[in-house]
Amino acid sequence: MPMETKVPCSRLESVLREGHFAVTAELNPPDSADPEDVYKAAGILANVCDGINAVDASGANCHISSVAICALLTRAGYEPVYQVTCRDRNRIAIQGDILGAAAMGVPNMLCLTGDDVTAGDQPEAKRVFDFDSIQLLRTARTMRDEATFLSGRKITSPPCFFLGAAANPFVPPYDWRPQRLAKKIAAGAQFIQTQYCFDLPRFKEYMTQVRDLGLDKQAFILAGVGPLKSAGAAEFMRTKVPGVVIPDQYVDRLKKTPKEKQQEEGKKICIELIEQIREIDGVAGIHIMAYRQEELVAEIVEQAGLMPRPTSNDQNKE
Repeated sequence: MPMETKVPCSRLESVLREGHFAVTAELNPPDSADPEDVYKAAGILANVCDGINAVDASGANCHISSVAICALLTRAGYEPVYQVTCRDRNRIAIQGDILGAAAMGVPNMLCLTGDDVTAGDQPEAKRVFDFDSIQLLRTARTMRDEATFLSGRKITSPPCFFLGAAANPFVPPYDWRPQRLAKKIAAGAQFIQTQYCFDLPRFKEYMTQVRDLGLDKQAFILAGVGPLKSAGAAEFMRTKVPGVVIPDQYVDRLKKTPKEKQQEEGKKICIELIEQIREIDGVAGIHIMAYRQEELVAEIVEQAGLMPRPTSNDQNKE
């Protein structure tokens, strides 16, 4: 079983450790200071997911901050996954944000290096990258397990986080990807959320390598999935979004579908992929990325046979 903290830090951790097939999903951050815009999206996801990812300026584009989304989600009783990227803040700010998030009751943390500023709409922004994702994982684990900052100064009340990282099995060199995953797990990652898994043969080969290294016994692997809104959206994603691989068969399938039915067809493709992913040994759950399509997540989870979501034993004891 993957590395375990003395007491599970989160509901997501409990669900996974109890052997349930977990579901997490991304809340795409609004360009708004109105909390109702966050709650509207979260309300769709909360009853069908075990954790809601608060995205941290993905694609190097500015939105409401991930720590603010987490604060709103915990206020409403939802389970957030706090995404932290290393692009925009140095180690002093990041360690302070980690403590702040923990103080607000945030129980999960996903450590990311982050997209370069050239991927976003403000490419003149200054890069920080004081850490990469592996250094960030080590820092969060040190703060949690040793109750110290990187300086060695003691933390009076350490944070309790279920620590995660991202993985992309679809970018060469393929043989290096499981080795990269092993480094993240050694640094402290307890769960992994992958890039979109449209290329199932490649993902199956990746999982074979992961099992051969015993990594599926050391961390929980959540496969990334998501609905394609249209043939045009699929073409944009695979040509403009770094790291996303979408085979021709899915783009062609959408192109052959009438435009008014392409979103529904994209949802069907997602459900079919989930059904196949569930049969792969070592996969502990799925991570749904439905960009600006949160309204489809509940339908996907239900139609994929993943409802009702489990209530962890820890919750039953409370």
